[in-house]
Amino acid sequence: MPFVVDNSVTVAWCFVEEGTPYTEGIHDRLRETHALVPAIWPLELRNVLLVAERRRRITQADTVSFLQVLDGLSIILDMAALTDSLNAVVALGRQHGLTAYDACYLELAMRHGLPLATQDAQLRAAAGRAGVPLM
Repeated sequence: MPFVVDNSVTVAWCFVEEGTPYTEGIHDRLRETHALVPAIWPLELRNVLLVAERRRRITQADTVSFLQVLDGLSIILDMAALTDSLNAVVALGRQHGLTAYDACYLELAMRHGLPLATQDAQLRAAAGRAGVPLM
């Protein structure tokens, strides 16, 4: 079954010290199915990578390599959070005390009736309140 994956899980695939059995299990699931991400995901991810480069956690070559690995995964970009679903994103952010970024992941999971893969405690709690299953 497809699922929505957020940046907290994705970046753990890049930084070994952030990886957990949970994040590795989510990564393994992408061999069997695909994941959806909101349109903000590529920028959010690249920002984390740029900051990591500046802090010398990774090199430019590491960034290039990681992005190539991600290109090989079945991750589908959903543009609706930046067009049709903006009001829903804001409403969910207000209702659950989420950032607009995190509300995008919740809205996407709700709209498609998919489970959500996240390590973010606040987003996990909001998903539970909204009836969104977690991976």
